[in-house]
Parts: sequence; C-alpha cells; structure tokens
Amino acid sequence: MSHLSHKPHPCSAASQPAPLLIAGPTAVGKSEIALHLAERLNGEIISVDSMQVYRGLDVGTAKPSPEDRRRVPHHLIDVVELTQPFDAAQFVRLARAAVAEIQSRGRVPILCGGTGLYFKAFLEGLGDAPPADPKLRAELELTPLPDLLCELEQRDPVTFGKIDHQNQRRILRALEVIRLTGRPFSTQRAAWSTSPGESPAFFGLTRETADLQARINVRVDAMFRNGLVAETRELLKRGLADNRTAMQAIGYRQVVEHLRGERSLPDTIELIKVRTRQFAKRQMTWFRRQARLVWINLDSGEDAAVVQSGSEAIAKCLQTTALPNDCGLPPEQICPPKTA
Repeated sequence: MSHLSHKPHPCSAASQPAPLLIAGPTAVGKSEIALHLAERLNGEIISVDSMQVYRGLDVGTAKPSPEDRRRVPHHLIDVVELTQPFDAAQFVRLARAAVAEIQSRGRVPILCGGTGLYFKAFLEGLGDAPPADPKLRAELELTPLPDLLCELEQRDPVTFGKIDHQNQRRILRALEVIRLTGRPFSTQRAAWSTSPGESPAFFGLTRETADLQARINVRVDAMFRNGLVAETRELLKRGLADNRTAMQAIGYRQVVEHLRGERSLPDTIELIKVRTRQFAKRQMTWFRRQARLVWINLDSGEDAAVVQSGSEAIAKCLQTTALPNDCGLPPEQICPPKTA
C-alpha cells in the first residue's frame, strides 16, 4: 500500500503537519478509519471522547484495544481516575499539548471522536465563562430538571432552544454561568464561524440510518458479551455512582439500574440500544448545526472494504488544494449528513 503524504494546511507552519479531525456518531466507524489513516499518514490519534478519559470505563466506551494502541499511539485515553472531574478546559489543555508533541516528531495529529463540545472548544477556545463553583453547582443539582429548564428558558431563550433538554450536566453548567455572571450563557460562547481556510481539515463520517442502527445493535451486544455487567459492578466499588459525569455514559447508567433491580437484563440491553440510537441522532444534529465538516458517506458492507473506501476519500481530499467538497469524489461519497 502506498504511503500518502499529508500536505500542510495553508495556515500551518510548513515544518509541522496540520491536525486532521474526524468526527461522527457513535458506532459509525471513526476509530477504524482513524487507525487506517494514522498508519498511512504517519500519524498518532488523540481521542475526543468525554468518557474514554476515565480509567476503568473500558468495555462501555468501546476504548481502542491494546492491540490497536500498539499499532498506533493513542492520547487522552485513561488520563484521570474515576473519582476525578474532567471537563472541556482540561481536554483543550491536554489536546493542544498532545498536538504539539506529535507535531514535534514530524507526525500527523489525528483528533478522532464524537464529543462535539470538545472539538468546538479545541478549535475556538472556551471564551470567558467562569470556572465551576462547587457551592452553586451543589445547589443546582438539588433542583428538579423541569425547574432548571424553566429558569433557563426565562434567562437565556437562545441556549434553551439549542441545548439537549435531557443533558442535565450541560443545563447545570449553562445556569451556573448565567447566575455567576448575570449574562446569558449564549453570549459567552463564540460562534462556530471559522472558514475552511482558517481551521484544520475536519471530516464527518455518516451512514444510512438502517446501517448505523444495525452497527449500534451489534456493538451493544458485543459489550455485554465482553463483560459490561461485571465491569460496571467493579466500577461501582470504585465510586462510579458518585461521578455524575461518568454516570452520563450510556450503558453504565442503565446497567447500574439493572444491578439495583430496576429492570431485567434483556430489557436493559434493549434500552441501551434505544438510548444509543437516540444519542447518535443527537450527535448528528449537533454537528450539523455547530460545525463546518466535510461529510463522508460510508457504504454498508465488509468492514475492511468500507474502511479502505472511507480512508481513500479523506486522503483524496487531503491531497488537493481545492475546497474539500471539490475533491472530485462521487456525490454519493461526499454528501450532506443524513439523520441517524
């Protein structure tokens, strides 16, 4: 297989390979394509995943296997203990350090994941929002979600209209900032306005809805075969239930409820499949609204062939100085993202 070069981005120093960003919904195939590209482009992977940072959250977050991590160096995986907090500010600091380190070795940083907020923070910074206030946060956490949403709608209708109303963690943060500053949260976050000539190459991967949902079902079944219940039981001993962020991870929360006797194992497995499909749809909605990506549509079929095709599509765009959508790929391969 030929070894492709990665042209420096117009705004990057010629001696430093520009970062490559790969995003998309869960189970779409991001990790496999990132691995393939890293081997071809002399790259290293930086995980953009808010849950893979935690040590011990392995099966339920589909962390890269030890074999994959031996094939290609991975960064920002297993960086904090389960009892420690982790947020976008920490991600930006660590990710930028990893990018500089990778570039210093003449290698290509490949940021890959599905946490849109982390991508946004990496590209734009975090604005002037104040740090977390433990006392205020504790007060907000005791407030019922409907009351939090009511306050948010009154004090910041823009954020209320955009935020995921089921994501209590982000709702809490928005209200925390509003109360601390007296200003709407929406006015303290920069708009996603960088043009393709001002930001790294940013690709999104998508699939037909039925194909993605089938892959999600296969992944969830595999997680249970690989010991998700046992892993969760052990994590509870290490403080999983006390980490509100980690408990947001789809899979762990539902298994904890199963272990508490709230539902049967078959019902738990089915619920996780449903929640994961819903999460994938929210991811696609977020990226469509918030980010400027070149979308690569992946065909269904044998994994190896799909990885090869997807990697070739991205590599072809990286080889041209034209705008990404003018890479010369067939329209069925570069396309607007479809609803997950």
